[in-house]
Amino acid sequence: MMESYILFPLLALLFLFIWYLTFTASRLDRLHHRVETSWAALDALLQQRAALALEVSHLPGVDPAVAMVLTQSAFLAGEAEIAERSEAEDGLAATVELLYETEDFHQKNPALSERITNVSKRIEVAMRLHREAVHTTGVQRSRPLVRLFRLAGRAPLPVVHPFEISGERTL
Repeated sequence: MMESYILFPLLALLFLFIWYLTFTASRLDRLHHRVETSWAALDALLQQRAALALEVSHLPGVDPAVAMVLTQSAFLAGEAEIAERSEAEDGLAATVELLYETEDFHQKNPALSERITNVSKRIEVAMRLHREAVHTTGVQRSRPLVRLFRLAGRAPLPVVHPFEISGERTL
């Protein structure tokens, strides 16, 4: 009889501990999914910016030298592997920014200019969301119980790419 008074609370504590580990692993899985979806959204917006840059480079009246640099930057940003992606995205952002400074692009193409501005604003938001998702996941993964019981499984540690940090100027 005395054993049941001790055994029942111990089983209840064990059940609660296992439930907590399961809940934490599930939350960690959702956080990893959030990192992946935020990266996919950011990548889609970056590809959209590269496509808009190519569209601008083929417009009549754009300086041929600017068009060539814009085409090259857009192609590099669209096709770069993740290791070279930061440099390519920074180059494309700087090239589009240069286009905005050197030509009266806004007056000649107001609709396209507005589309580029909207995509740029959405890229800024997507970068912030991705950085926040990576940070939250990193904090969760650094908890002692998560590391001790390997609740992250084999999921790679999420990273923030350098262009996300330096990419505050995303025009």
